[in-house]
Amino acid sequence: MESEIEALLQPITDELGLDILKVSIGGGGRNQLVKVVVDRPGGVNADGLSRVSRGLALQLDAEDLIKSAYMLEVTSPGLDWPLQSEADFTRYQGEWIKVLFLDSTSWEGRNLGPVKRSDKEKDSMDVSFTLLIEAKKARDNREEVISMAEVQKVVRAINWAEVSRHS
Repeated sequence: MESEIEALLQPITDELGLDILKVSIGGGGRNQLVKVVVDRPGGVNADGLSRVSRGLALQLDAEDLIKSAYMLEVTSPGLDWPLQSEADFTRYQGEWIKVLFLDSTSWEGRNLGPVKRSDKEKDSMDVSFTLLIEAKKARDNREEVISMAEVQKVVRAINWAEVSRHS
């Protein structure tokens, strides 16, 4: 049923310039929870979420897809939403991220986006991205290409040094 809901949702998100990150149905019985997570580069505001919610609710009711009562939750991902796909690294390019490696070490830096692959490599399931690790002096900055095969989790983070400079 998630794919059917996503099909109803797609024209709405396309019109608003949003990406569908996840559609899930949970709960059982009389009150199922339909949860939709959407985002776009730069984030999605409350008005965008509200428009998706209203549009999808109208579509769900018109199609009578869910026979029982349901609750609809439309949200954007939080900072702890894991980046996994090439599209994720493109969407959050330029943002500060935290990389937790399989060996439990971690790095923070600026996401420079997915590594461009040759046509031969496009079939590979492994996503690689470039992380800019900023030093105290800009000339000491370094870029690291990281393969998702090396990591446990990648999430967006807050660069507190940057936040304090703008306060």
